Amino acid sequence: MKFLTRLLVATLALSAGCASLPKDFERKPSHALTDTSQTRLGRVVADLRAQHPGESGFLPLGQGLDAFYARILLVQSADKTLDLQYYIWRDDLTGRVLYNQLLAAADRGVRVRILLDDLDTAGKDEMLAAIDAHPNVEIRLFNPFANRDARVGDFITDTRRVNRRMHNKSLTADNQASILGGRNIGDEYFDATLDVGFADMDTLCIGPVVPEVSAAFDLYWNSRWVYPLRAFAGDGYADAQQLAAYRKASDEFLRTAESSPYADAVRAIEFDSLQQLADMRFSWGPWKLVYDHPGKVDANEVTRETHLAPALKDVMDDTHSELIIVSPYFVPGEAFTDYLVGLEQRGVRVRIMTNSLAANDVPLVHAGYMRYRKELVRGGVELYEFKPLASSATATVDGRKRWRGSSRASLHGKFIGFDQRYLFVGSFNVDGRSVALNTEPGVFLESPEYASNLASDFDQRAMVLGYRVLLTEQGDLQWVTLEDGEEVRFDAEPETGYWTRFSTRVMSIIVPESQL
Repeated sequence: MKFLTRLLVATLALSAGCASLPKDFERKPSHALTDTSQTRLGRVVADLRAQHPGESGFLPLGQGLDAFYARILLVQSADKTLDLQYYIWRDDLTGRVLYNQLLAAADRGVRVRILLDDLDTAGKDEMLAAIDAHPNVEIRLFNPFANRDARVGDFITDTRRVNRRMHNKSLTADNQASILGGRNIGDEYFDATLDVGFADMDTLCIGPVVPEVSAAFDLYWNSRWVYPLRAFAGDGYADAQQLAAYRKASDEFLRTAESSPYADAVRAIEFDSLQQLADMRFSWGPWKLVYDHPGKVDANEVTRETHLAPALKDVMDDTHSELIIVSPYFVPGEAFTDYLVGLEQRGVRVRIMTNSLAANDVPLVHAGYMRYRKELVRGGVELYEFKPLASSATATVDGRKRWRGSSRASLHGKFIGFDQRYLFVGSFNVDGRSVALNTEPGVFLESPEYASNLASDFDQRAMVLGYRVLLTEQGDLQWVTLEDGEEVRFDAEPETGYWTRFSTRVMSIIVPESQL
């Protein structure tokens, strides 16, 4: 019976795989608006830029509440245009609220362009079509699936193509302010869930870096790898009536959401007006925005023309004293492992924080990473693994704590510090998938203040938030952490059961590293 079931599934998948991408559709080019200096955002940013000519300003968003509020602030402040590019957009509290606010912006005449990777849109075509029916909103899909309702068919018959995804994450308002970094749109990224949350990092950007973010968005938006959602509609596309039905449901959801403890927490955030941008502690200085070309999905080799990884390697080559890597998915491979050990041998202190097995939401990635731990530690690299226990996010409203975020955490932020002077923030994981398969953006910024804070914070908190991975005299792995100020040691992967450890070890033998 099991054989017949599998045969039937395979047959259905193969028959579904006969579908092809649409060819007869209009992909009308559009570009970022440049006449936005007199928008509300433009006037506020102009005053700040006048104090820092030729420089860009960056504000790290390390807390989920702050990161969500900053997005709502930009959406509500936009007068002319909003561009959003995301890998994942959940249909949950924060995802629905953000869509609601985008429709409100569109109602007041703002042009809204939403570019989504198609991997996460399964089952959402009807909802997205209703939003796309607004005359001021357009939704496009990157590297879409031909089979909308049976995507397994594409995975079987078109594996190489659909295995390449757009991992980019950015939001730009009026070509004046951008948020980019590691966060997708979803409750787990914004401390809005009581289950597992992600420790993450974005940066709010203003200044001349923003038009560069917009140019990168336009490059993707107008590329041949992007399809309008309407191209898959056929004759039954959503109309004004379906938009109205979605809007009614969305407004009802918003009224419910506004009475939630999470909404109270968001309202309690101190920076509650656009004008307060002027009081935020932006770090101003030189920058370099780097990003993969959308054509990376067709590339067979890593080149400077299509991949950002070579630019990241250049900066690492110039590191003199210290390199800090924070990457939730860390699969260095033999060559990069040797490279990091080589940095140590020439006097560069290398510190790495990645997920522990208990915190990793993708155990398959841990299976690839665990192959290199002993060699890294033996070579002098300081290796830490993030604990699954979160320091829960809280907010105080009316003198009382009203919101406590997730009780368990997984590391999701991706950033790198160089010599306590430079930072790299983006969506790039140190693994083969980010290097060669998925598209990624990131920004280098010169900020001795933030870079040195990262280094000191790492030293103060790494043993509290994570486990230091060491080798015993016998050459076995050992995990050391601080709990209530006391040192605690583990001889096996902390907070995991036997089966989890065994199955991960088995996967580490057979998993193809190129797919991680």
